Amino acid sequence: MERLYKYIEITDLKDMLKKSGEKYGEKIAYKIRQENEYKEITHSEVRKMVDGLGTKLIDMGLKDKRIAVIGENRYEWEIAYLSIVCGTGTVVPLDKSLPENELESLIERSKAEAIICSQKYVEILKKTKLKYIISMDLENDNDGIISQKRLISEGIQLVKSGDTSFTNAKIDNEKMSIMLFTSGTTSISKAVALSHKNICSNLMDISSILDVNSSDVFLSFLPLHHVFECTVGFLFSLYVGAETVFCDGIRHIPENLAEYKVSVMASVPAIYERLFKIIKKHLEKQGKVEQILKDEEKYKDSSMEKKKEVFKEIHDLLGGNIKLFISGAASLEPSIEEKFRRLGFNMVQGYGLTETSPVVAIGNKKYHKTGSIGKCVPSDEVKLLDINKDGIGELAVKGPNVMLEYYENKEATEKVLKDGWFQTGDLARIDEDGYIFICGRKKSVIVLKNGKNIFPEELETLINRLDLVKECIVYGMPDEKDKNDLKLSVKIVYDKKIAEEKYSGKSEGELYQILWEKVKEINKTFPPYKYIKNMILTDEELIKTTTQKVKRNEEIKRILGR
Repeated sequence: MERLYKYIEITDLKDMLKKSGEKYGEKIAYKIRQENEYKEITHSEVRKMVDGLGTKLIDMGLKDKRIAVIGENRYEWEIAYLSIVCGTGTVVPLDKSLPENELESLIERSKAEAIICSQKYVEILKKTKLKYIISMDLENDNDGIISQKRLISEGIQLVKSGDTSFTNAKIDNEKMSIMLFTSGTTSISKAVALSHKNICSNLMDISSILDVNSSDVFLSFLPLHHVFECTVGFLFSLYVGAETVFCDGIRHIPENLAEYKVSVMASVPAIYERLFKIIKKHLEKQGKVEQILKDEEKYKDSSMEKKKEVFKEIHDLLGGNIKLFISGAASLEPSIEEKFRRLGFNMVQGYGLTETSPVVAIGNKKYHKTGSIGKCVPSDEVKLLDINKDGIGELAVKGPNVMLEYYENKEATEKVLKDGWFQTGDLARIDEDGYIFICGRKKSVIVLKNGKNIFPEELETLINRLDLVKECIVYGMPDEKDKNDLKLSVKIVYDKKIAEEKYSGKSEGELYQILWEKVKEINKTFPPYKYIKNMILTDEELIKTTTQKVKRNEEIKRILGR
């Protein structure tokens, strides 16, 4: 994809902070609600805090050490990350939702010597062999736990008195500076080794193709340890001199969008589906569904600006300032994407992995096709491997954003990295215009005895459209009649709220029959080998990662009782 916008050339994240800080220093970097007022932190103040904390960490003997970070989304987390990575050592962002034993295991595997954390993790972390536990919440040190605030203020004094150990630290932009653990949807998490060059090449790419600048306000919602939020949210916002605000929780997204006049949000499909339901409910309540459908058709070829004007009432529901919605981390239902765009919301899909820092492809104002993840970013090349008769093959990517390796795992690295090409494990097709369409995970494909390949994601998309369905998983169940074959099956989690509203008084057995009839209707739209022949109904959620991806293997093991 060609570059459409000017961007700042950067070699590493320290360079990014310096150059963007000089340009946007006086602009607001963070806005935080406190009681009945807002605390505002400028880009200059951010850089001062980063320099202070980094200097103090080196003063404590942590130069070239590994330091972990864990906590909810907050500016202190971001200051911690930058103060480690921009001259101290290697940062290890950890998932705040991990159970205690897994957290302890990752700290051990990463060889971290210190951690910067929210206060609520302190008791768990006391059980580890960490040399230092630094709290984001304490005003002063307490019971052996160190205050991040104290370290920042002492570090600022050290800088003032001439300590340049951090500010003049040289960055090797090609060595591991970030250690990220994959979410492990299919196997034990691997430690991905990323460099400054990996991340910065991605920042320059997305900045050159997305219409985002210092006048924008980003809503931070996805967990910060996740590379999608870390690069496309936190680091990208600082790089372009924008403002970041922090979400109060999933239920508060619409009011936060309005309160902070948010213009850019990067999130997962589940959130956009939720927002779409809010819009739909509002229109039904107002009795405006038919009118909106007529207007959608009438203005379908108009500009986004014109649509925004026509559908002002709907835009006002989501704060009235939305300029860009980016969907990533999972596949977005094409009809939801199409609906948002018809209503004047510039919604684009992006695609990437932890191993690619993360963005490989993304849509934008100029290059967009519904259902596609867009075209590959300017610095990358993509190709398909082992292409079948339908033009579908495994997506491979080559570029400066591809990870260095899986840390201390040569075998796993060699499996996916061949001659600089990273094999994503995702099956895709690329059309004649260069648009990429993801078909499903290579490991998820269900292969029947007759050699036919079934992409469960294709069937799940259709089943998830049914009004009673909250989520579902399609899988192959061993056929009782022929142990060498599989019977296509689905496990559906029904939406209790909709069941109460629309099917009041119906038993679970009756809901089962209603849904089974609807699944049979879906079957009729496919050739017989794609028919779903078995269904489980439950109100218990599927096993998921922190970015709401279904842990397919674990869920299937649970279903089959293995």
